Amino acid sequence: MIVQRLLFASAVLALCLLAPASAQDTKDVKKDAKDVKDSKDTKENPAVKLLNRDIPRHKEFLKITAKGEGDVIFIGDSITHGWEGAGKKAWAEHFAAFKPVNLGIGGDQTGHVLWRLTEGKEIEPLKPKAAVIMIGTNNMGAHTPEQIAGGVKAIVEELRKQKPDMKILVLGIFPRSAKADDKIRDKVKDTNKIIAKLADDKSVFYKDIGEKFLEKDGSLDKKIMPDFLHLSPEGYEIWANAIKEDLTKLTK
Repeated sequence: MIVQRLLFASAVLALCLLAPASAQDTKDVKKDAKDVKDSKDTKENPAVKLLNRDIPRHKEFLKITAKGEGDVIFIGDSITHGWEGAGKKAWAEHFAAFKPVNLGIGGDQTGHVLWRLTEGKEIEPLKPKAAVIMIGTNNMGAHTPEQIAGGVKAIVEELRKQKPDMKILVLGIFPRSAKADDKIRDKVKDTNKIIAKLADDKSVFYKDIGEKFLEKDGSLDKKIMPDFLHLSPEGYEIWANAIKEDLTKLTK
């Protein structure tokens, strides 16, 4: 009798092991597999990693912003930094009324800007009405368009967090390289397509003025960008004219 019961239990166990999984079981297995795959494929975006920028120019920014003055802040890399050089005349003529603050540092990537806004506390004392962002060209060598756009998005989100009443004008990354068919041009365009989606046209606005720097055939003239990356005085004049009206509206 005991032997019969043992044989019966063994048979039932065997049938359970051989029986097909239920629909729910199959669904759960697939979900678990997907979760594992996603966790392996997901990597931290290197373009949002904070990159320390505790250098003399940053320290000078802290002295400037400590005064609490400035209706418009310009945030970026060497191209923004250049308002103090080749763009000095255009800056004074077109932006003086906005009490602008130049927060551009040559060589900056998105991660440097994020550090300056967070750990560096560059804009903490300010109550700006608007910010102009033009960043990302220094990320082109190491990061994908998606990563670069993610870096710009993180900057926008940080600005919104710190200064919720401030309007933000995000500029498309400027074209670079002499010829229109250079691969870097396509990468800039691909990145800008993603960045453009950040605009809600309420607090965040997007504008691509890249075409204004180009010749009819898409090439760059040295008189606009002497090294096909940085602007000449004429290039800064083009930039200033392209956004002056926008800033007037955003600062009202």
